[in-house]
Amino acid sequence: MPQFRFRAVITLDPPTADARRHSYDSGTRHLLVHASRLGDSAHGKYLPAMILSDGDEPLEPGLSQIATIVVTDSEALAYLAPGQAFTLWGQGAGHGIISRRIFTDQSPS
Repeated sequence: MPQFRFRAVITLDPPTADARRHSYDSGTRHLLVHASRLGDSAHGKYLPAMILSDGDEPLEPGLSQIATIVVTDSEALAYLAPGQAFTLWGQGAGHGIISRRIFTDQSPS
């Protein structure tokens, strides 16, 4: 299955008053990316993803952080592109925006 990599700015939502604060290690696979189909906001999809923060710092609630999102879903390019907003789902929630797609060795990653 192909791997697609994207750079994004992400923010984990701060916990509610009755929830405990939860951070995620860089490389986590415990969050899903939910995005609308490009050009068709009525159709969305949850995409399993690995999220790698810059500098291997943990992903902390309330902070905007630059990260690399790695998605292996074959339909990823129908949902993720520069400028596309998305939400994060897991034990905590969050949101972000794709800044660019990453290409390696002259081919898509």
